[in-house]
Parts: sequence; C-alpha cells; structure tokens
Amino acid sequence: MSTCKFASIHSVLFLSVAFFSGNPWHFLMLTIAQLFYIPFALRLIMGKDDWFAKCYYYFAIPAYLAVALLQVTPDSKWDGLLAALYLLFTIGIALYGLWRFFNRGFTNLEEFAIDAGLFYIALGGTWFFAYVTGIDTGFSPLITWLTAIHFHYSAFLLPIFIGLLGRLYKPRIYRIVCSILLVSPLIVAIGITFSRWIELLSVGLYIVGLGGIILIACKTPFENQLQKWLVRISFGTLGVTIIFSLLYALGNGFGLTAVNIDFMLRFHGVLNCLVFALFGIVGWSFQVPSANFHQPTFPVSHIRGKWIIGEQVLNGRLQDKHQGLIDNIKVYEPFIQCDTLSPRIIDFYENTIDYRLFATIKWHSWFKPFAIIYAFMSSKTQQINLPLHGRQVEMTGDVIALQDELDSRDKVRAWIRKINNDTVFVALYSQHITAGRMYMNIALPLPFSTMTGILELHQAGNDLQLTSKRNSGESDAGIYISFFKNHPFKLPVEEDFIVSERKDGTLSAQHEMRIFSIPFLSITYLIRSN
Repeated sequence: MSTCKFASIHSVLFLSVAFFSGNPWHFLMLTIAQLFYIPFALRLIMGKDDWFAKCYYYFAIPAYLAVALLQVTPDSKWDGLLAALYLLFTIGIALYGLWRFFNRGFTNLEEFAIDAGLFYIALGGTWFFAYVTGIDTGFSPLITWLTAIHFHYSAFLLPIFIGLLGRLYKPRIYRIVCSILLVSPLIVAIGITFSRWIELLSVGLYIVGLGGIILIACKTPFENQLQKWLVRISFGTLGVTIIFSLLYALGNGFGLTAVNIDFMLRFHGVLNCLVFALFGIVGWSFQVPSANFHQPTFPVSHIRGKWIIGEQVLNGRLQDKHQGLIDNIKVYEPFIQCDTLSPRIIDFYENTIDYRLFATIKWHSWFKPFAIIYAFMSSKTQQINLPLHGRQVEMTGDVIALQDELDSRDKVRAWIRKINNDTVFVALYSQHITAGRMYMNIALPLPFSTMTGILELHQAGNDLQLTSKRNSGESDAGIYISFFKNHPFKLPVEEDFIVSERKDGTLSAQHEMRIFSIPFLSITYLIRSN
C-alpha cells in the first residue's frame, strides 16, 4: 500500500471519529495517537519480511475499529471488549519489539530505543483499558487517561524518534541521553504513584535528556532539508513542553506555581500532539534511515551441552592430543607483528601443553552475592566453574583436536582445564575470517546452548591483547549466546586479556570481564613453561 493511500485511510478514519465523537476535544489527543500516529510509526520501522508485518492487519483493523467505535458510540456493555481488542493489539506490538530485540541482543542502542517504544505501548494499552473499563487504579479517571496518553507519546513515539535519529548520527553523548530518556517514562510513573520528589526528579531527567537530544538533532546531517527542519522542530517542541511539566510538578507537589491540568491540556498536550508528534511522523516519513545492524554471519559451534557439561560433552568428538591452541599465530597478521611480539607469547599459543597455568580469581564485591548463586549452578554443570576464594590455584588439562565436521568450524581445539580434577572450563578454540580480518572464535558449550566469544587480537608493544570490544561498527567482536539454532544473541558482557612476558621469562595474563561495562570478574594468570 502506498504511503499516500495509507495516510488517506487513517486520516479519513480519524476525521470521521472526530466529527461524530461526543467526547470533549481533549480526548481526541489519545485517539489521534491510536488511529494515526501509531500506524505511521509502525510503518516507519516494520520490515516487509517481519512476522508482525505479515499479520499486521489482522491485529490492527479490529483494534482501530474498536477505538473508533468507543469514540462514536454511547457507553455500552461492549466497551470492555472493544478496549480489550486494542489492548491485545498493543501487546502484539510489544511482542514484535521483543522479537526484534532477541534477533539482535545487546547491541545498537538506537535499535533498542525503538524496541523500548514498542514495549511501552503495551502499558499505554493497559492504562487505556483501565480507563474504559473503570478499573480502580488509585487515581482519578482523568489521571488514568492522561497516563495512557503519556505512554503513547513520551514512551512510544519519543523512543522511536530517538532510535531513528541514532541511525543517522550517534555521538558519544547519544548513549547517555538515550539511556536517560528510555528510563524516564518509568520514573515518571513511579513518581506519580509514590513520591512528588521522584516525579520532580523524573522531570529533571527529561530536561537533561531532551536538552541532549535536541543538541544531537541540531548536529545530525540530514540529506533532505525539509526533513531536517521538521525533525528539529519536533524535538525542539519537547524542550518547550517539558518546562510546562516542570511548572506542573512544582505546582502539584509543592504549590509553587499555578499551572494546573487544564493548562497542561491546552498547551503541553496540544503542542505534543500537533507539533512534536505530527512534525516528527511527517519528517521521518520523507526518508527513513536504514538500520546499522547487520545479522552476524560468523560460524557458530554446533556443539550444545545438556544439564552437565564437563568432559562428557565432547565424548565421541575428540581425536588426538594437540600441541597448541593455534597452529600458527601468523594468521592474525597484520593486526599483530610476530617479529616484535614476545616470542614466549607466540610459543604459548602454539605449544600450549608445554606450559603450566596458575590462576587467581577475584569476584568484585558488588557481584559476590550473584557469584555465590552462580557457583552453585556451575559446580553442577562443570562449565565456567570458578572458585569463590581468591587463593592461587593451578589449572591443569589438555589440548585436544576436535572433529571439525561435528563442530562446523575449522581446526577446532578443545582446551579442557581442571582444578583438583574438577572441570572448570571446556573451551573450543577456532578462528574465522570476516572482511579480511581473522578473529579468534571460542565456543563454551552450555546447557542446550553455546556461548561464543569472538575476540580481536591486537599488539601493544611486546604484549598481546585479546578483546571482545569492537573497534569498529563492522567488527564481529563480542560475547554471544546461541540456543538450538545457530542464531547469535549478543550479551552485555565484555572481556579483555592482556598477555605479557615478565623479566624472569614467565608469562602473565590479566583477564577482565564486565557486564554493562561494570567490572565483575578479574583473573590473574601466571604461566610457566614445564
């Protein structure tokens, strides 16, 4: 369906409802979001081959008709059913957002912003259902209705617009600004429910976040000049309306101003409805930015564990013992220079079984309660089974070649590490090339899944760095998990190794792990030749 025809249908539907509706004019602010802005916003982001796009009209038509009937017919016993149809539609949108997220994982914040908007609309549908059916939410019917509006505009449209902006331009400040604006709708809801101070804090966060996103919008390069100004005006409008929200919060909570709900409806509501939303929808419709995310294509191990991993996960798959994790480290050139890299480090990776490994594990204080729970499970699964104490322990084990055809990757080496005969690691080392770059591809079988670490190799003087951090947007680097299908979901986990040669000829390695960029595990290795 063409954009013009699509716009005509929804415009006629909304105008018909507006003409025949007997409700006060301000109730149409929610209706125009339901009948016009939501379908257009979804049209901006839905892929043609997405499951939601294929069944969209089966969900959407009953929902839009239900909203229209609620506006043009008097109260009846069918109102609850009609509101439920719309609620089910918003839940379907939220499931679409969840599907988008699970197809990608914790990567591309701009896409997660869009997902968040899709999640939030289900809350808007819930508050709408509560208003229509008269459920006692603890607030007046007007506040319940206004909350539904909040989740249709600030919590649905704004994250989608932020995500589309991030596809075009994503400076460092974008991460902070985007994160603030994504959590603010929930903080607003908590503040309204529990505390005037939290409500005031949420408005303050909105002011900081909106100031940042307006600045980013002003610096974003747009190809279409009309789109540029429509989008900038759209975001700029929020900079005005948020001041009204601040004045309302000060007046409602502390009696410092005379701004009331009626004023908010006439100015804050109308500006958001007719300028922020309309200009934003029209502006982004001129040219929808393409997503920067591309599905990874690197090979993933076919080996999956059951409830217990240990050595038995490799039964029937092993061949002979092998000398090292890597046959020849030169395959990682030119990102490392074997002529200047420590010869001892090269020898360790090519002749791993000739070395003894001593480890000192440190769980960071904030993570220790989780580590205790995790240790109970890992002791049963015998995988990534690290001790809780900080004493140095020796890790023993073998490097064994794996049958490539059973793993799907090339030259797979299983490095089995133990502490006092208890298996702590079963790691399957391989490598792959993407766009001319060689990556270390490490699989750790887990119950009914596989965790894959894709590491870049870099040289720092004579030292070797192995990192899952991406140095470019096109890099495969990262920590992923794959379940029954070989579809990698990126985890919010990062790891870094720095391998160095010490003056006495021994090697040391510092292994740092972070979750959401917060350190939670450090392992110091001492590596000595036999």
